[in-house]
Amino acid sequence: MYAVIVGGGKAGANVARALLRMGHEVSIVEHRPTRFATLEAEFEHIARYGDGTELFVLEAAGTARADVCIAVTGDDEDNIIIGQLSRDHFGVANVVARVNDPRNQEHFDLLGIAPTVCATESILALIEHEVPQHSLVHLFSLRRENLDILEIGVVEGSRADGARVGELSIPDGSLVISVLRNRVGRVAHPDTLLAAGDQVVAIAEPGRESDLMEIFAGD
Repeated sequence: MYAVIVGGGKAGANVARALLRMGHEVSIVEHRPTRFATLEAEFEHIARYGDGTELFVLEAAGTARADVCIAVTGDDEDNIIIGQLSRDHFGVANVVARVNDPRNQEHFDLLGIAPTVCATESILALIEHEVPQHSLVHLFSLRRENLDILEIGVVEGSRADGARVGELSIPDGSLVISVLRNRVGRVAHPDTLLAAGDQVVAIAEPGRESDLMEIFAGD
């Protein structure tokens, strides 16, 4: 696999290191002279100097043959432009973009730049998962598919407590995919028996949270 990474900050450099360790081919593009010098000292010839929003810079990085372009600059407008150029001009099949400000997510969505990664949302999701305020945690969204991945705790006395997955009236547009018990996960089947304290992972269309909460938490 050949990956073009635009943005040589900590995120871009870490992604480059990880991909190289996995045996993939990488180019990393950075426009700040001081930062580029640091990258060049570590990555040598795969580091390329230039503004990744410029066509000739992307072309020089070999974007036309890239399997994936990863736009992780600190500027959302630049990441949108890089994503569009990579996809529409160079025909890159897979584009991943960083969203620095969650308020800009809708712009990425409207322009079809997906998947996206938002550090702010990831941190908030992690906090929610580790310090939950209720029994349902939103793990992440599959934006292109318009689906949410949810983790729901089975509450004692709820309809799910003591029931098998196949016995529950799971709402349309939802599917229980796994059950976590005592830190051990297993794929959910219709005959999987649920108990209070289990953590159920479900995939659902947006807006199904209250229906699932009624089943698993009794809310």
